[in-house]
Amino acid sequence: MPRKIAAGNWKMHGDSASLAEIDALIATHPTPAVEIVICPPATLIHRMVCHIGAHPIAVGGQTCHAAVKGAHTGDIAAPMLAEAGATHVILGHSERRTDHGESDVIICAQARAAFAAGLSVILCVGETEAQYTARQTQAIVAAQLTQSLPQDATPTRLVIAYEPVWAIGTGLVPQNHEIAAVHGAIRGILHERLGAAGAAVPILYGGSVKPENAAMIFGIANVDGALVGGASLSAAAFSPIIHALENA
Repeated sequence: MPRKIAAGNWKMHGDSASLAEIDALIATHPTPAVEIVICPPATLIHRMVCHIGAHPIAVGGQTCHAAVKGAHTGDIAAPMLAEAGATHVILGHSERRTDHGESDVIICAQARAAFAAGLSVILCVGETEAQYTARQTQAIVAAQLTQSLPQDATPTRLVIAYEPVWAIGTGLVPQNHEIAAVHGAIRGILHERLGAAGAAVPILYGGSVKPENAAMIFGIANVDGALVGGASLSAAAFSPIIHALENA
């Protein structure tokens, strides 16, 4: 069975004062029954790792460069994330694809570098509103996943996150049968690429996951958790989502 994961993407939010939210999460979930991963800005990674200490909350980066080192101003390498204490990295997020022009080829190289550095990869796929309206969702997701996933991917350190771009931060959520269809198609591709190991790769849903809809989403087939944006910034909002996943 796939592991259950509640992952929080803080995006470009958070400072030292935000570590109080981590304290609140630890107090509420001293022994969590699911994996919890927080991906803060790079400036907070090491401080968050030190702040968490022995608690099982994991910390991840939000991207990495494909190169180990070099003249890449403003970028961060996968080994640098690992040295800072990160165990995960989000790759292929729609905001990286749009804002930084990251293609499937680039994302595949980044994923290869992340695996080489010992990081777990949260690989994001998802369609735009125009693609959704044109009923191209499954074709787009299949192409992104197939082209972004390295041939030598490490199944035990792979997580897939389906994030329909049109649902991120909008409050809109696909219908249950639509989520089930996409997650089922992703599971099929993982089986084709990874064999039996594909059955154990967690598939997360992301796109306006909130305390109010978390339990419903976690009841859908092949949904093994969530990649949460805004709601993960607050322990008061993220904790009910974690509880919903624990009870799913």
